[in-house]
Amino acid sequence: MSARILAIDTTGEFGSLALVEEGTLAGQVQLHSPDGFAHILFEAIDRLLQAASWRAGQIDCFATAAGPGAFTGVRVGMAAAKGLAEACGKPVVAVSNLQAIAAFGSRPLRAAFFDARRGEIYGSVYNAALEPVAPEVVSKFPEWLASLPSGDIEVLTPNLAPFRESLAGATATEVPRALAGAIGQIAAARFAAGLALDAAAIDANYVRRSDAELFWREP
Repeated sequence: MSARILAIDTTGEFGSLALVEEGTLAGQVQLHSPDGFAHILFEAIDRLLQAASWRAGQIDCFATAAGPGAFTGVRVGMAAAKGLAEACGKPVVAVSNLQAIAAFGSRPLRAAFFDARRGEIYGSVYNAALEPVAPEVVSKFPEWLASLPSGDIEVLTPNLAPFRESLAGATATEVPRALAGAIGQIAAARFAAGLALDAAAIDANYVRRSDAELFWREP
């Protein structure tokens, strides 16, 4: 089933929007707003739709980055996708940012991560079918790196520079900051498989340490 998808990512300082048609990227724009996206998002969506000569009513499914990421940013994108979907009577697909990063890989195993600040990263491992083979975690980078499975594995992140020294000798790839295109293409595949959901059924993907570990760290 072919579909038109509008994908939204506002989970970090750098966000993006994308249009996907029949699984192919039809348009994408990167957004940069250190103060958040709530005040610019709908105007940016309108400009992107106009540039492609699309109308909101022609969109078959809305896609959103579900996180992990900045709490407010995740909520802004989720709320926008859910609101548009409800207004248009269309379904929604929520996609993990880490899965979208893994989509840029080429190896059988793809270790996707990005900076979670405070000296930690969000990370996970996917196979070539973008199925998770390790859980999404928030961790110190050296600990996460040491936990990666053996085999033909590629490490992917939107900002490689701070981690390059630690990744010496590894197959490492810097992916684009704009993840909306990958999110839209993953959503298109899920929509075609009948896996899109009603807007009320999706929720944010907040990855955090377990309560046991948090309590163990307390003085």
